[in-house]
Amino acid sequence: MRMKEFGKHGFKTSLFGLGCMRFPQRRTATGPQVEAGEAIKMIRYAIDHGVNYLDTGYEYHQGESEVIVGRALRDGYREKTKLATKLPLWRVKTIDDCRRILEEQLRRLQVESIDFYLLHAVNAERWRLVQDLEILAFLEAMVRAGKIKHLGFSFHDELSVFKEVIDAYPWAMAQIQLNIVDAHHQAGVEGLHYAGAKGIPVVIMEPLKGGRLAQTIPQDVLDLWAQAPVKRSPVEWAFRWLCHFPEVTVILSGVSSMAQLKDNIGIFTRMETGGMTGDELALVEKVRDLYLSKTKVPCTGCEYCLPCAREVAIPWIFALYNDIFIFDDRDGAVNRYRELTAQGKDASRCIECGACVAACPQKIPVIESLKAADRELTGRGV
Repeated sequence: MRMKEFGKHGFKTSLFGLGCMRFPQRRTATGPQVEAGEAIKMIRYAIDHGVNYLDTGYEYHQGESEVIVGRALRDGYREKTKLATKLPLWRVKTIDDCRRILEEQLRRLQVESIDFYLLHAVNAERWRLVQDLEILAFLEAMVRAGKIKHLGFSFHDELSVFKEVIDAYPWAMAQIQLNIVDAHHQAGVEGLHYAGAKGIPVVIMEPLKGGRLAQTIPQDVLDLWAQAPVKRSPVEWAFRWLCHFPEVTVILSGVSSMAQLKDNIGIFTRMETGGMTGDELALVEKVRDLYLSKTKVPCTGCEYCLPCAREVAIPWIFALYNDIFIFDDRDGAVNRYRELTAQGKDASRCIECGACVAACPQKIPVIESLKAADRELTGRGV
């Protein structure tokens, strides 16, 4: 497993970090259920094969992720890892909320201290909350108390906001969304360089754009990748492009099966140092342009918009909408949308309350996009 110095903190982390937001699930009568046994097996397999950075969050899998990670880190596995979790700022109204949530996370994770504690999904509004409530002062007290070792933040907003947050505090790390499609979205490559120039380690999330750069690749995208003299899977291309940037310290991959985990470990184990060639970078740009020309809604499937009060299956609707144009799968998308409609989860149930718009880290105009998706998926837009 390729390792990198984590800034100037005096330790190394695996370049591949295990994201704990997309564990394997099974369908039940009450909805998806995490397969906890398989998830624990995957976490321990990753650690046994050199992965030492785990990333979870308070609300991942409706709170089950932290519990599962805590169980997986028993039997000596905690000592082999750097553990990151996050403070959900949208649940914070007072400092007492911060204290209560942190204590709950320590109990869930069954640990006395969290290595990296991140302000979750920082944007302009949440950054104002952090300042108004003096949340960083509270978290610094928790560092002195030994409950947290390092402070960081994950980010979803414009580049200017990212720079403001970076400049405001001596962060131990920053976590940004970056992949071959989103090179100039949110913090983007420029934000990566900005943090790196200040000596702040950068952790990458959504390297495969919620799996969309790994699953059902359009034929014209595959044809572009095939032009390269060295043959690699689209997943390996995506990871190698990120590794091209020296500022990248950890790349999180939220695998949802043991097969995906083994594939990722293989890629990062054979990953050599050094960047991509000019021809390879040019090829990535062509792939990016092709994807951007096809995508209707830039949804990553993060599910921050859920639960919807009307049970609208927002991320799944957007995925079906995109499938029509990216993968030329109108029949399949329409049929799957009929299933959602039969379950009472289609876009027609939306009452335009706006909760999803406020929650979306991609700043998608969710209500208008749902209307457009519904027109296309019901055939009214054809």
